[in-house]
Amino acid sequence: MSGQVVLEGVTKRFGAAVAVDNLSLTVDDEELFVLLGPSGCGKSTVLRLIAGLDEPTEGTISIGGNRVDGVDAKDRDIAMVFQSYALYPHMTVRRNVEFPLRARGTSSQERDLLVTRAAAALDLGALLERKPGQLSGGERQRVALARAIVRQPVAFLMDEPLSNLDAKLRVQTRAELVALHRRLAATIVYVTHDQVEAMTMGQRLAVLDRGVLQQVGAPQAVYDRPANLFVARFIGSPPMNTLAGAVTGDGDAGGLAVRLAGPADGSDGLSGAMVPLGPSQAALVRAAGLPTVVVGVRPEDLLLDAAGTVTATVAVIESLGHERHVVCRLADGTLWTALVSAGGPCPAVAETVRLRARPDALHLFDPLTGSRLDDRRG
Repeated sequence: MSGQVVLEGVTKRFGAAVAVDNLSLTVDDEELFVLLGPSGCGKSTVLRLIAGLDEPTEGTISIGGNRVDGVDAKDRDIAMVFQSYALYPHMTVRRNVEFPLRARGTSSQERDLLVTRAAAALDLGALLERKPGQLSGGERQRVALARAIVRQPVAFLMDEPLSNLDAKLRVQTRAELVALHRRLAATIVYVTHDQVEAMTMGQRLAVLDRGVLQQVGAPQAVYDRPANLFVARFIGSPPMNTLAGAVTGDGDAGGLAVRLAGPADGSDGLSGAMVPLGPSQAALVRAAGLPTVVVGVRPEDLLLDAAGTVTATVAVIESLGHERHVVCRLADGTLWTALVSAGGPCPAVAETVRLRARPDALHLFDPLTGSRLDDRRG
């Protein structure tokens, strides 16, 4: 049976609060699909709607081509994995894993076979007679996963399943989940606020903000071409540097540039910094006819360069071993971050530096709507 999940015009209200707003989304059969967004954006509510733990106020939900809104959760043939593991502490691992099979009335012989397979898939064979209190966090999460896959559902719903693990275990379990998805060839809808999880695990991801879908696409495509300012500022660690400025004709060779905002009183002598636009970006600005735009530049595309056109002061230097994040304060107080390799030269805190953005790597946004200029319609 297909595990395709389709939401059409789904809205969920809790009183006057709109948790999910007119969401239309298709998760393909056998896809690992990530719902990404900050806390309170509605992603867990979407998962609960698919699971049948909540019902939509408006719209329809289908699983495997069958409409399921209004169908009891137990009849939707899905399995859910929670952040909290939700294991029975008085039961052994074996009893926890086989619990949904017992509830279904599965025979003892078939239960043993299915539990053995699930345990083997998650390397739990040696732990079947232990109780959850005797397991590490990573082992307990694998037990929760085994309990989900033992049912062989058409789709898995996972609600931040790795958030209780330490950094090392998250990396390990993340890789195990991706490998498990390949082995099972199953549909997985995975909720997280962690960008690294979303970028490394998802075949596609959907970014939500305040219940509204912002963008859907392959992780790298969303990173490379964020549809709006929210996505640009949310995707990426460090996030994209952004700042509004006035469009001017003072660019190199008579081209266009964006004059960045300085302090309100213009007193520090640093106002008037300009970011030159490349030919394609200049064409976009001319076509949009906007007097001001928001310039965006990824930290890896912002260079420390004595010939740079933006003056700033180094506020913080964060060393990550393989690279350093040089956080610079611009004239108006905005912080921009540049990435510097660990082996290269690095300025000191409080030093005045000049910054240069790669012209071909600039992102431009409408300051009123927040939309990406080359994605504007009409």
